[in-house]
Amino acid sequence: MERKGCDPGFPATAVLGIESSCDETAAAILAPDGTILAERVLSQIADHAAFGGVVPEIAARAHLLALDAMVKDALREAGLGFGGLAAIAATAGPGLIGGLLVGTGYAKGAAIAARVPYLAINHLEAHALTARLPGMAASRPDFPYLLLLLSGGHSQCVAVEGVGRYRLLGATLDDAVGEAFDKTAKLLGLPYPGGPALEACAREGVPNIPLPRPLLHRAGCDFSFSGLKTAVA
Repeated sequence: MERKGCDPGFPATAVLGIESSCDETAAAILAPDGTILAERVLSQIADHAAFGGVVPEIAARAHLLALDAMVKDALREAGLGFGGLAAIAATAGPGLIGGLLVGTGYAKGAAIAARVPYLAINHLEAHALTARLPGMAASRPDFPYLLLLLSGGHSQCVAVEGVGRYRLLGATLDDAVGEAFDKTAKLLGLPYPGGPALEACAREGVPNIPLPRPLLHRAGCDFSFSGLKTAVA
């Protein structure tokens, strides 16, 4: 297979990763050992702030506008062309369907053009394994380890026993923690995103406001945040 646009001094073993599952567009070039050679991240917070949350159609269009230039910029920084890649990976889910279609469509097209494999990545599995990337922690954790996954759409405790081997210990019974922050901030008239705004208020607010501690006396690792929102209201 002829590879064009590749730095002849660099083996064709780098991987391009693309993330477009929600309101951030990201592209990264990874070396075989997982070292990040170049990365680009574009936040869409300003695009969604007026609506108090992520608007899927706006997010998808923003990914479409930004992704190609970000990928090419990251490749340029890494000193590579598409021909210098061993594979192209993209988040295939879970996530907002419009954004996922943009990222996976771009990745599949680029993989066909470069004649390299396309890798469909599970969003949550990627979170689970990020701790093992070089430079992410003082020492790379060995299997098994406990994952506490807290994001805008997911709240889970997972036993990570190996690549492809995960055991769900608990999850949210209602909202995810990020969603609860955003909804609570909206109740209080605070701007989006809710987490930073609530934290800023908490640093200057009145301490020891009585709030419920959900599932405190229940066995297991499940979460619940709906009672906290009701108490705030």
